[in-house]
Amino acid sequence: MSDLFPLVDMSRAQFALTALYHWLFVPLTLGLSLIIAIMETIYYRTGNEEWKRTEKFWMTLFGINFAIGVATGIILEFQFGTNWSNYSWFVGDIFGAPLAIEGIMAFFMESTFIAIMFFGWDKVGRRTHLAATWLTCIGASLSALWILVANAWMQYPAGMYFNPDTVRNEMYSFADVVFSPVAINKFFHSVTSGWVLASIFVLSVSAWYLIKKRETELALRSSRLAALVGLAGICIVFYTGDGSAKQVAQKQPMKLAAMEGIYDGKRGQGLIAFGILNPDKTFLNDSLPTFLFKIEIPRLLSYLATGSSGGFVPGINNIIEGGYKARNPFTGDTVTALSAAERIKTGKIAVRALREYKKAVSENDTAAAAAAADRLQRNYNSFGYAYITDTAQLVPSVPLVFYSFHIMFTLGIYLFIIFLSVLLFIYRRNYVRLKPLLYIVLFSLPLGYVCLETGWIVAEVGRQPWVIQDIMPTYAAISDINVKSVTATFWIFAIFFTVLLAAEAGIMLNQIKKGPARKTGNHD
Repeated sequence: MSDLFPLVDMSRAQFALTALYHWLFVPLTLGLSLIIAIMETIYYRTGNEEWKRTEKFWMTLFGINFAIGVATGIILEFQFGTNWSNYSWFVGDIFGAPLAIEGIMAFFMESTFIAIMFFGWDKVGRRTHLAATWLTCIGASLSALWILVANAWMQYPAGMYFNPDTVRNEMYSFADVVFSPVAINKFFHSVTSGWVLASIFVLSVSAWYLIKKRETELALRSSRLAALVGLAGICIVFYTGDGSAKQVAQKQPMKLAAMEGIYDGKRGQGLIAFGILNPDKTFLNDSLPTFLFKIEIPRLLSYLATGSSGGFVPGINNIIEGGYKARNPFTGDTVTALSAAERIKTGKIAVRALREYKKAVSENDTAAAAAAADRLQRNYNSFGYAYITDTAQLVPSVPLVFYSFHIMFTLGIYLFIIFLSVLLFIYRRNYVRLKPLLYIVLFSLPLGYVCLETGWIVAEVGRQPWVIQDIMPTYAAISDINVKSVTATFWIFAIFFTVLLAAEAGIMLNQIKKGPARKTGNHD
């Protein structure tokens, strides 16, 4: 294959472009569906027509966003076959299962109940309509579950074994794949981050109405509910974020080192609250200081990562050099971490054992085949290291991961303060008069999107070079296609997605300016 690394870079760029655009739409769908369902529940219990009117307004914005999200999601899944065919072939028996279930959820369950939700107001009973609305909300979350299960498996490949006869990874436990701790944590973290985004979206639009002195009661009603949902969501996000830190420390220590800019680990490792990285610092230039400036909370990272304020957190150099005590993520045993060179050697043993197994099978040498298969399985956890040609390839982009993580964390705290402030002043009945706060809330909407996008950058860039952690590097997962074709489609998608985004923004802004449907004689 010619032009391998340019092809890998362009294929990664194309997938990242699609994923980042897709992630603009999905969280809003997840969160708005919950807010709409709660609104209809209140309407069902109280019979207050204003809640129905409020729900219908937000439902319209939900529908616009949902349609655009479906378009980007379909393209994202097709790229596994077009750009990442080696990956799809290598793990298709595992990865295909959750994607197939997601397709069933999205195109059958969601589409059925969303149709009733939008068009069934005068055709079905109130109880049936309420059930359809909640099932749309649940269906959206279940649809997201299967995508997140697939992604979590790439980060922590559980419930599978490598079949040397087919040279493919095959699932032996569907439950282990679905209920792996990484999958469960990622699901709740991602879905509740959607609650956060939808809440700041509702608050921002409502703040615009309050500034314009339009639809005041609707805006206050929506703001109160959105702030409660957002506050609950951000608290769960913080809790699952803590769980993610512990999982990353055990299963992806290189990602954690990049998140905190740690080159040399130590016991009692502090958490960087704010820092400016030295732009000249690299893994290969170890004499330079890591930070130009930093504010550090002593010992906190060790506590978050290990449960002990004196726990050892390895840095990039430690992970490359090995020799420190670490917990085996698959067995739970404490072991001495292998160096990168040792893992490369182990990976080559696994690859060589696979070749020997295939040869022994072709020669009907049962004993040799069994011995080779055993050697392969014992060394398979380092299989992907056989394709690493330079240990520097094992280090992700530290600046990108570090700054993305700290932007995400800072904005999470900011949004927590926003939700708390809105609730406080709404219940003190002076929220409408606080114009500075209304403008802050109004212009906080882009920050909600930045918070979520940087979170995905941390998750995906931080695990590079792996498409499957320790098993398959990105440049072994690629399709053998022309790099010019990938470059051309990258720009086509960039233009297409930008047009879609602009169209959605324009339609939503027009709908917001138009406002909710107004009954005759009904005035705020």
